[in-house]
Amino acid sequence: MSAKHARPAHLLLLTALAVTLLTAATAPPATAASTAASRLGDCGPGQLCLWPKEEFRGRAWTYELADTDVDSCVALPAGVSARALANRTGRPVTTYQSVQCAETGEFETYPGRGTWVPRSPYEIRAFKIWER
Repeated sequence: MSAKHARPAHLLLLTALAVTLLTAATAPPATAASTAASRLGDCGPGQLCLWPKEEFRGRAWTYELADTDVDSCVALPAGVSARALANRTGRPVTTYQSVQCAETGEFETYPGRGTWVPRSPYEIRAFKIWER
C-alpha cells in the first residue's frame, strides 16, 4: 500500500476515536447506587419488601417493624404470593411457602442487614420477622 492511501485510513481511525471519546465524555455518568438499586430492587432501610415476580418486578409490598408484629406469622393477602424479596429490617426474616408459616412446606431465614433475593425457590405466602 502506498503512503498516499495510508493517510486517509489513519484519518478515519483518528476521527472515529475522537467521536468515541467525545461521546463518552459528554454522557451522564451512571452512579453505582442508582445502578445497584435498579438491579436489586428499591427497598428502604427498615423495610421488608416482597415482589410478586422474580428479579424484583411488579409492585412491591412493604412491611416495617412499626406496623408488623414481631415473632408472629404474617400472611400475605389471599391469593397473593411473592417471588423476590429484600430484607432491610435489621432483623432476621423467615419466609414460608405455607400461609400458616408451617414448616412442613419450604421456608428460609434471611439476615436483616441488606439481603436481596431476586428469585425465591418457592412462592412466598407468609413471613415472620424475628426479635433477633
